[in-house]
Amino acid sequence: MKIAPIAATEAAVLVPLLQDLHGLHVAHHPGRYPADPDPQQLAIWMQEWLSGPNTTALLARSPQGTVMGYLVYEIEDRAALPVRMAERRAMVHHIAVAPPFRRIGVGKALMEAMKRRALEDGATVIGVTYAPFNTASAALMRRLGLEPVLTVAEWRPEPSVAGSS
Repeated sequence: MKIAPIAATEAAVLVPLLQDLHGLHVAHHPGRYPADPDPQQLAIWMQEWLSGPNTTALLARSPQGTVMGYLVYEIEDRAALPVRMAERRAMVHHIAVAPPFRRIGVGKALMEAMKRRALEDGATVIGVTYAPFNTASAALMRRLGLEPVLTVAEWRPEPSVAGSS
């Protein structure tokens, strides 16, 4: 397996895995996430996101060139506050592995590659967000020594049913 950063202009290669990851979120929270976003719009959004100066996408490919998985992270400089120490954080926003390549170490390899790069870039903290229903991500993060430090909860009104009163 080869893991390397990709240019923002290559963002479209991430779309099939992004769609799979997004589908998991839609299945668990259909009122929060729109079903079936347009693939072209996803590619444009990813390209814009990856064009940010501190955002990096790492792509894992098989020796044959097949996309196995990806990870998107951002380096954040957080100033000290009276209630928090200053830190340079590598924040993992997305990690996705294609179904045929799950449970063989692709996610772990992506996380380890990100950690090496982030530490070389001066990061002092690695952070990640994942949904509670994403048990695969939760298990991976625990195995890599990342423990939850904050829980975010939200309330949303139920989506209205057309024609109901």
